[in-house]
Amino acid sequence: MHPKLGSAPKGRRSAAPAAQSSGDQAPLGQKKGRHPSTPELHIIPLPLEGEVKPGNSLTVLLLESLRHHGQRLRKGDILVIKHKIVSKAEGQLVELNQIKASAASRRWARRYHLDARVLELALAQARRIVRKERGVLITETHHGLICANSAVDVSNVDGGRHALLLPKDPDRSAAKLHAGLKKTLHLSIPVIITDTFGRPWREGLTEVAIGVAGMRALHDHRGRRDPHNYRLQASVDADQLACAAGLVCGKLARTPACIIRGFACQPGRGTARDLIRPAANDLFR
Repeated sequence: MHPKLGSAPKGRRSAAPAAQSSGDQAPLGQKKGRHPSTPELHIIPLPLEGEVKPGNSLTVLLLESLRHHGQRLRKGDILVIKHKIVSKAEGQLVELNQIKASAASRRWARRYHLDARVLELALAQARRIVRKERGVLITETHHGLICANSAVDVSNVDGGRHALLLPKDPDRSAAKLHAGLKKTLHLSIPVIITDTFGRPWREGLTEVAIGVAGMRALHDHRGRRDPHNYRLQASVDADQLACAAGLVCGKLARTPACIIRGFACQPGRGTARDLIRPAANDLFR
């Protein structure tokens, strides 16, 4: 399946597909170039005005943004948000001047021109060190996530005075927002909280789902057959939706949330923890 990805214009509602011209007629009313079973996906950016502060209600802020930009959530929509606004609202900020780095952290930082305080904080947030070489620290967080520096971040915070940590429980954070939207809108809107991770053997960064609520994190296709009668062996997961959202929720876009419209997710009590491969099934531990 190769869904089309479209971004609705800022300040306008997502419109229906444009009508076909007289020279673009498709058989039986089918839109030219599309298989009738191929969904059309829309990724609708949802900017927020101003900075999120500790104690802010994300439900209120997101609903205000929807109204301001002439958007509304519909049945079947999925809300994807960057973890930074979640962490900021939850007060997961640490003043770097209050961090006392160890001698080992200071030596490592001097060698590779890093901030020893960030390193010390990353180590404190780690369940274990996966690799520490050539100025790169890869850890497993208390959430079970494998990432650089325990996902401790100083970009897009406040110019380097504070570091931002992951939410204490991203699944619970997603569930809280899911419940808040349901109470206000009377709609069950799945929520995905994302962060940006690197990948082994690949350059660049991509988005991953670290919190999920209101949907199954794994959309299991195993056992089903493709059009050639081949039995499928793979699954679609919330990380793919997170990556799609990353196309409009970039680090410089000042758009920490978006709506994915048109994807048929499976409602349920899924969590991002469902995406963490058990050690017994992991060939690389």
